[in-house]
Amino acid sequence: MTEDGTERGINLSLHATVADWAAVRAADVSFASITVTENVNWSDTGAWRQIEAAQGAGLRTGIRHYARPGAAADQAEHCVRLGKQLGVFGPGSLAPALDVEAVGTQPGGDRFIRTWIRTLRHAAGIRRVLVYAPHEQWLNTLRPAKWADQDVVLWVCRHNGIPGRPGWFHPRLGVHQHGPGEASGLHGPIGLDALVYPFTLADLLL
Repeated sequence: MTEDGTERGINLSLHATVADWAAVRAADVSFASITVTENVNWSDTGAWRQIEAAQGAGLRTGIRHYARPGAAADQAEHCVRLGKQLGVFGPGSLAPALDVEAVGTQPGGDRFIRTWIRTLRHAAGIRRVLVYAPHEQWLNTLRPAKWADQDVVLWVCRHNGIPGRPGWFHPRLGVHQHGPGEASGLHGPIGLDALVYPFTLADLLL
């Protein structure tokens, strides 16, 4: 917990790495979402090392899927297959996240999200899911009312430098990416995250 009382986290894009997870945990980071799959066939074969190291350092850790237009069910099943191999669907893990940057402006984006969530829940046997998108997509194109039930948590990317205060509200908004990660030992695109009140870390866990 940080001085302002907001739980902090980080998210890693595909193939991004952290050299010292113990140092990340010592900096009051309590959760991590690691991108392991993209589309219907891309995966990060080295992700297990990052997940194992993050868990070993005491972070609540989960996986993220980078969506591409089309084949929502196949993409969800691809994510679940790797997630099961990595053992990230157990109680206490960070819920899996869907990154919809590439589909959030497409026709049928909300239909894609709904299908992905439904398929993942069935294949993984879990309920809670995080959905990540840039601020502009939440404002202009995505309609969470079509698919965001009480087990879906929204995640907004808005680099305003004010952790947990993105300047946009939704009843299911629980996570704010407030800036890019820049520090020794961080390699590749890494985002800095904070919880949005009144959500707690427990609300993000399986």
